[in-house]
Amino acid sequence: MSQSYDIKLRIAYRYDHPAGSHRTLLRILPRSIEGQQQLLYGQVTTDPPPDFRLDDVDFFGNPTTEVTHEGRLSEIDFLFEGRVLRRTPRDGLDLSCALSDLPRAVAQIQSIRAPSPHHFLGPSPRLRHESEIAAFARCCTRPGMSALEAVEAVSHALNDLFDFDSSATEVTTTPIEAFRARRGVCQDISHVMISALREIGVPAGYVSGFLRTLPPEGQPRLEGADAMHAWVRAWCGPDAGWVEFDPTNAIRVGLDHVTVGFGRDYSDVAPSKGSLRSEGGHETRHMVDVVPVEAKLTA
Repeated sequence: MSQSYDIKLRIAYRYDHPAGSHRTLLRILPRSIEGQQQLLYGQVTTDPPPDFRLDDVDFFGNPTTEVTHEGRLSEIDFLFEGRVLRRTPRDGLDLSCALSDLPRAVAQIQSIRAPSPHHFLGPSPRLRHESEIAAFARCCTRPGMSALEAVEAVSHALNDLFDFDSSATEVTTTPIEAFRARRGVCQDISHVMISALREIGVPAGYVSGFLRTLPPEGQPRLEGADAMHAWVRAWCGPDAGWVEFDPTNAIRVGLDHVTVGFGRDYSDVAPSKGSLRSEGGHETRHMVDVVPVEAKLTA
């Protein structure tokens, strides 16, 4: 099955005092994924227009837009508007290997290209070993589990453990801080899940994207639909490959999810990051609208 979405994203910055020398790297253009997702059309723009712009692709294949604004600005908006076709990911038989066999399966992978599981096992810029999260991950598993069963068990355990609370954390909150508080947003819950999976030998990465903001009739609205969303991809062996889970909502990723990019953690897919010259504070707002093009799914 498939579903098309019209998507609008606006990231707005307002400064207490005009800021100059803006250099910003944006990752807000949804990527096309063979067999799963296609960007039908769309573009990234800024208001005001940049003095310099470079569109490129990063190591993991995520579209990037680098922009420079030389003048002093009191406000700036980064925008994406376009249409994406999303197809239902395969969700059939459990083809994953045993959790205990996963280290050997990873070792047999010779490639270190972007999709290789080797990039998603060790520490990364935002994630490091945490003994408390490691102990939690071990408690979620049992002997004889498949890799897929282990990933699902961790996802559901975290959903039970965490309360979704948009005011409890900030973008700089560490996974262990969120884990101890048992509260946070999709970024926090996904980071904890990635850390937990790596602790038990499952390669895991971070996915940035969107959730539909209008749920199908009779279904509840998913947590995290008001802004850009985050979830987890995990490598479950050579036959199963990469599978994706949304621990914030305790579900497998499906038609409701639109991928923008993926990497080792949030630092690899932050929607905007850069530098500027400024004094005083600033305000940031994210506005997202993901609307189905048709009311009914197409076969």
